[in-house]
Formats: sequence, structure tokens, C-alpha cells
Amino acid sequence: MRVNAYAKINWSLRITGKRADGFHDLETLFQTISLHDTLTFEPSDRLKLTCDDPTIPVDKRNLVIRAAGNAKVAIALHKEIPAGGGLGGGSSDAAATLIALGNSSPEIALNLGSDVPFFLTGGTAYATGRGEILTPLPRVTGIPLLLLIPEERVSTARAFGMLRSFSPPLGIERYRTMIDDDLLSHATELINDFEEPIFAMLPSLRTLKTQLYEAGAAWAAMSGSGSTIVGAFRTAEDRDVAREHFKNVRAVAAETL
Repeated sequence: MRVNAYAKINWSLRITGKRADGFHDLETLFQTISLHDTLTFEPSDRLKLTCDDPTIPVDKRNLVIRAAGNAKVAIALHKEIPAGGGLGGGSSDAAATLIALGNSSPEIALNLGSDVPFFLTGGTAYATGRGEILTPLPRVTGIPLLLLIPEERVSTARAFGMLRSFSPPLGIERYRTMIDDDLLSHATELINDFEEPIFAMLPSLRTLKTQLYEAGAAWAAMSGSGSTIVGAFRTAEDRDVAREHFKNVRAVAAETL
């Protein structure tokens, strides 16, 4: 069995407060995109994970192993989504494993990570809580994207630790209205609260965002806690022309699903 595990971006990511359990409350608009890892499952006498990226652990540090539980299966993971890039690769791999092995309950998914439940369904979704309280919204499909994936990586835990202020939520109806109207025309409302502290630490990421706008992006932002910077374009031709401006950073063309 071969399964694709699709990446996500965050159209918007507002951190709305800190909880008594040490986690943060957030409001985000998740979106699956065409960039994906691939997992291949074969019968085996024991659980085994291999990966073509030598930097990826293949023991219990990997969510795929934890998602597989006691299954006797050999899993081969082909990586395209960068680890630590804010694109949810590890969580998506875990969700794909749950689905492939028939264990795709939201409760099991949440035990693996806050955004794993989203990847069970994908599409476009409004999320609150830790990111696990999900409401599907009309899918924002076919928007051309350019992902700029720098070598720098950002620890999610460190990113949360750097937050110094919180944003009020917009509410689901505002996002629904923006989607119905034309999401890209509301770029100024689609903010990421992690950008200010992360850009202060890594100014080169701010430069990439600025360069995406200069290259014609209708919207640009950091995804998740970084470090990937995403630009959305009105046409694939505009996106492909913009891609030629970025020679010193990995630039990946994708689209929303």
C-alpha cells in the first residue's frame, strides 16, 4: 500500500493566550497543499521504519512508529516535506499511517500531536484550542504557491517560548466571509503571530517574505512556527516567473488542495 502524506500551510495563525496546562490557545486556518511525503506499507514480521532522509529518526522519536503501534508492517518513508519547516510533515506522516492501518480516530491522532487530527481530513479548516478543535470550511483549492524553504530550522517549542504578546481571534464567520469573498484580497488580516519573534532572530526570513511580495505574490507569510515562507499567486504563470528570482534558497512550486 502506498499513501501520500500532504503538507499544510497556515493562512493565518493567531496565538490567543496561554493555558493553565502550559499549552497555548490559538486560532488558525489550516490548508493542505500538493507537496507530500510518500509512505509505502508492506507486511513484515515486525514493525520497521526506513527513511531516505538520513536526518530523520526511525525509532520512537518518529511519529510514524508511534502511530503504527504494534502493527507488523515495514514502512518506507520518502521525504519531500522538510522537517522543522512549519509544514506539518511529521504530523501528516503520522495521520497517513493511522489511516493506512485503520486506526484513524481523532482521539488517537490528538495523542500524537496537536495538528495530527487535521491531517485525517485535510482541506481547509478553522482550528482553535491547541489546533485540534476543527471546523471544515469551503476548500480553497487550486491557488498557486511558492514555498521558500531555507536551511534554517525553527523549534516549535522555542518559537512558543519567544512569544511576548497575544492576538484576539477573528472568529470563524470572518474567515468564512473572506473565503467566500476572495481570500487573497484579505492578505492584511491573514497574519502569523510567530513572525515577529522569529524574524527578529532570523532576519533573512523577513527578507524572503518581502521578496515574495516584490515578485508579485498576492499574499506571503511564514507557515506555522517556520521556517518556510509561503507566497500565494493569482496565476501559475505569475508563480513560475517569481520562482526564477530565488536561486539561493530551495523554491518549491505547489498548489492548494
